[in-house]
Amino acid sequence: MLLIFTHKVTNRLTYTAKQIFEKILGVEMGFTTKVEDFIKHNGPKMTYSKQPLQNEFFVRSNDLLFEQGINDLEIKVSDWDGIPCFFSSGEKSAIPFDIFSASFFLLSRYEEYLPHVKDSVGRFPVKESIAYQNNFLELPVVDLWAYKLLEALKERFPDLETKEKSYSFTSIINVTTSHAYAMRGISRTLGGFLLDLGNFRFRDVWERFSVLLRLKKDPYDNFFELVDIHKKFPIKTMFFFQFAKHSAHDKNVSTNNNKFRYLIKSVADYSVVSLSTSFVSTSDKNVLREEKKQLGNLINRSISYARLRYNKVNVPATYRNLVETEFTDDFSMGYTHEIGFRAGTCTPFYFYDINTEVRQPIKIHPFAMHDYALVKYKKKDEVFEKMDKVYRLVKQVRGDFVLVFSNELLGGKQQLDWMELYQSILKRYYV
Repeated sequence: MLLIFTHKVTNRLTYTAKQIFEKILGVEMGFTTKVEDFIKHNGPKMTYSKQPLQNEFFVRSNDLLFEQGINDLEIKVSDWDGIPCFFSSGEKSAIPFDIFSASFFLLSRYEEYLPHVKDSVGRFPVKESIAYQNNFLELPVVDLWAYKLLEALKERFPDLETKEKSYSFTSIINVTTSHAYAMRGISRTLGGFLLDLGNFRFRDVWERFSVLLRLKKDPYDNFFELVDIHKKFPIKTMFFFQFAKHSAHDKNVSTNNNKFRYLIKSVADYSVVSLSTSFVSTSDKNVLREEKKQLGNLINRSISYARLRYNKVNVPATYRNLVETEFTDDFSMGYTHEIGFRAGTCTPFYFYDINTEVRQPIKIHPFAMHDYALVKYKKKDEVFEKMDKVYRLVKQVRGDFVLVFSNELLGGKQQLDWMELYQSILKRYYV
């Protein structure tokens, strides 16, 4: 066991150290504030404080993990063998920065508590993030830092034991609009016709007619094609269906439509099905609870996983609501239009509520890419050139490579053949 001496054991320190050592590196660890216990310990040990005790493995601490609440922080990003880092720790430290404070800053989404102007749908803008501003958004820096720390520890303690985790790949299909034209109801169908005609979208008018007359399949209805694709690869796949009342931001098929209900139940026979929450439920727990209950009743399974509409995570309110409505896992931590790691990691972690200084019982599964981040690429080779770099890093740190796709984009009219691209991505990255 690795024993860590510190002058004060706080919730922030415990949370961060356990994530780094136990979840990422598979290293058993413990804390002590007693010098005599630290000296007596015969196994690997390190000091995390302002000054070393003797000549032990020492990481100089920043004040962040011993504070409470939110404070203005001066962040200066430097370099550690090619990896960006911050919270410099000085010459005496065995590593050049405080890995624990920097990791906590990213994992807790500390910067999202600070004043910022939200985007048009109320999200934290990617351009406000320290990772985007300093060009390390595409790096799972928390995991990379952890493995560099492990290298340094093993130089001092060659017998340090670790339990290696394995790389994993997860494909998520997000369904907020199950059908473009079918199952829409008379009034919405007529409104769609008039809107298309008014905007001279004659191709859309013809396609709508073709679908309604059953001359062709609805372009968004690709669910069983996806199920068949998933059968070819031993990967974890999940479908997140929106199951909500119609609103300005939520325009899926009515939850009372029997064909829609049958579709969801049929997909649930082959894959994990859970809830893609509505925009309205983001700020209304009662609506969220009702959506969860109704979908669970439909598929006769409890709903534990959530994805937020537009990936609209507002800390800490979003995760407090999910906890109170008894969700256990969230798959919304990422940016819709940028590839990368919003929380700086590709390893699942629990949410830490800075306002209450408590780790909340909801596990966050960060995703590396939403398919809308790929729309700007016109060629398949360009997509893989970008994705390969991210994949190699996730594989290197034995992380979770979570990708989010939408049935809309997979069935839409784009320059790329999205369904063919999707199969290529699964084949390329599942191992």
